[in-house]
Amino acid sequence: MESGASPRSVTPGRQRWDVKLVRGRPRTAQILAAALSRVPGITEVQANPVTGGVLVRHDARVCATDVGRMVRRAVALLAAKPTGTEGVTPDGPAVDPAPPADRGPVTLPALAAGGAVAAGIALIKGSALRRQLVAVGGVVVATAVVLRKDWHRTVDASRDAAGPDTGRHPLLEIVGPHRRTLYRAAALSIACQTAETALGTFLGWTGLVLIKGEAAPLVSLGLTTASAQLWGLAGLVAAACAAVAGLSYASNLQWRRLGQDIEHDWRSRTYRHVQHLELRHLEGERTSRVAGTLTNDVGQLGAFFAGPANDVLQLGTSLALLVPAFLLLAPEIAWVAFLPIPVIAWLSLRHQDRAAAGYAVTGERRARLGSQVINSLEAGATVKSFCTEDHEAEHIDTLSEAAQESSRQSDRGTIRHAETVRACTTASMAATLLIGGRSVLNGTLRFEVFSPLIGLPQMLLMRMSRLGGIADQYQRTLASYERVQRLRALPAEADDGDGTLDVAEVRGELVLDGVTFAYPGRPAALEDLSLTIPAGQVTALVGATGSGKTTIAKLLMRFQDVESGRVLLDGQDVRDLRRHVLRQTIGFVAQDPFLFDGSIADNIRYGTFGASDEAVLQAAAMAEAHPFIAMLPDGYDTLIGERGAALSGGQRQRIALARTMLKNSPVVILDEATSAVDNETEAAIQRTLRSFAADRTMIVIAHRLSTVRHADRIYVMDKGGIVAEQGTHDELLAQHGHYASLWQIQAGELAA
Repeated sequence: MESGASPRSVTPGRQRWDVKLVRGRPRTAQILAAALSRVPGITEVQANPVTGGVLVRHDARVCATDVGRMVRRAVALLAAKPTGTEGVTPDGPAVDPAPPADRGPVTLPALAAGGAVAAGIALIKGSALRRQLVAVGGVVVATAVVLRKDWHRTVDASRDAAGPDTGRHPLLEIVGPHRRTLYRAAALSIACQTAETALGTFLGWTGLVLIKGEAAPLVSLGLTTASAQLWGLAGLVAAACAAVAGLSYASNLQWRRLGQDIEHDWRSRTYRHVQHLELRHLEGERTSRVAGTLTNDVGQLGAFFAGPANDVLQLGTSLALLVPAFLLLAPEIAWVAFLPIPVIAWLSLRHQDRAAAGYAVTGERRARLGSQVINSLEAGATVKSFCTEDHEAEHIDTLSEAAQESSRQSDRGTIRHAETVRACTTASMAATLLIGGRSVLNGTLRFEVFSPLIGLPQMLLMRMSRLGGIADQYQRTLASYERVQRLRALPAEADDGDGTLDVAEVRGELVLDGVTFAYPGRPAALEDLSLTIPAGQVTALVGATGSGKTTIAKLLMRFQDVESGRVLLDGQDVRDLRRHVLRQTIGFVAQDPFLFDGSIADNIRYGTFGASDEAVLQAAAMAEAHPFIAMLPDGYDTLIGERGAALSGGQRQRIALARTMLKNSPVVILDEATSAVDNETEAAIQRTLRSFAADRTMIVIAHRLSTVRHADRIYVMDKGGIVAEQGTHDELLAQHGHYASLWQIQAGELAA
């Protein structure tokens, strides 16, 4: 034959040729084998320079005639080289392949290029392969459409939750400044998944060696015997196992670190924002709801990245590795192997949409349950005094059953989705084995190719079965993110005043000039109120409940701001002062003071953390707290529990009073600060306050008139924030008005 190549035997996927050109020429045989091996569709070529025989293994889908044409073409191109064929190298200069009569010397790259083009055309002509590629393309397009639609929907939802200027996905917002840790964790996960895929391939090759006696890919590594290949595979499996273990450990560590960093960062920033909220907004939110957001919801943000985010990345890496492998090696079964992907994606996102409302209802009902549990426990004395233990237990049962029913509905949907996904993946696995097995039996798919691929989809499909849980956690994370963002969206106190104030030079004159204020949805608590609190004097506010006394204190502290009028401190509008500086100037003791879980000394020193022990003792003595503290076993180191639960109401008030005395502010507001102490203790505190009030402005709010009888000025407030009377104690008694009537009632001088 003109080409010097004649076929000896031709079977599906395998051809033997006699090629005179390579007989006695080892280098030519090597070049011919290398050139043909680069042709798409040809999987293995062996050229024997002793006998001149050439063995060609190829994909069964490639037409045998096309393979024969490639062999003859390759031999013809080599024969066209005049002399020095032995010196041709695979990396020689590229020359456009052409018939020998028209071109000069031909090199191996040109030969491979020409063969690749011809074989590529032959492969594309196969109608069966075309159908397989179209099917795989349809799977990819369907998956992309489903994911793209949900991605844009989620971005729109995140804009509603995070604000109109936010165009990023919520997960990107959650990661925030921790992207570097995310990139490290992602890189380690990708490397781990690659090593795991390699491990599955090596195990497939091991089975191939045990069944057929050899694994063709190992022959090129010089492992020609079954024993050598098994030992080599043992080493590769051991190395892959070590790599998987090490990379899995490192990646999981990085993901957990990322989750912890995110949780800490979001909790710190959110809590700092909560601390600066306007008091009216903080009082409007349930404490248990805010606490739940700062603990459970913020924890969910970190938990998603510590676990499910890693699963998503591993799933994506598996797809990126296996889809090309199936398309190159076994495209006839690729479509059935990956057909569940768009179906499962659609089911997961559909479940996600349905679960959103359920999670919102469940979260609301759980918040109500938690709030009621806390309230009923804090009101233990009230509950027992009214014998309503059973009523409270039934109330909790009702709320718990409502929360339980919501959780059951959500759980039913989640479990139903997970089992549907499992059924899809199991069906796909069975179909892959069935169709792949038939392809092996009819010769269209080589067993050497199918055998390593059998176990690989199982890893992907097992991860796909977790998509339901991933979607569940994803939805929970979005719901938690929205709740955190709602809390962060509450306005913080504005502290942008530019007025100056030197605390050491504050005189303490306070003026309310035409002040009007109303709480939301209520009548005006104060209406066009004007009064003056002189500097360096004790001014008392008395009157009926709801007459605006505590509201005046809140306006002075800027817990609230006036709607109209002005509040002046030494002639400056308090709205022009920074809140921090203003509140450093004013000490405040509430009727129900809050004590922190800690020691008595820590609570007295709160806000004045650098105070010495001597200063703490002096403040406690002034507040008449030292005698009872000294009687405690641990003295000032006594732990008092949450909200000072280990102390009586009067003891808590005295510690709060000592705390304010230690602060030593030029202005002090006492709002029913001695209402819970006995008369003897109150008299002692009054004596102390007279010396403490020297050269400072003191505002005393009280119902018990004995507390304020020595005040320099007394304002008697009436409903609607009106000043009904004013003057000293003796002057008000002489007027025989409302104050005089109250005094006579409290003194027991009037009978019913």
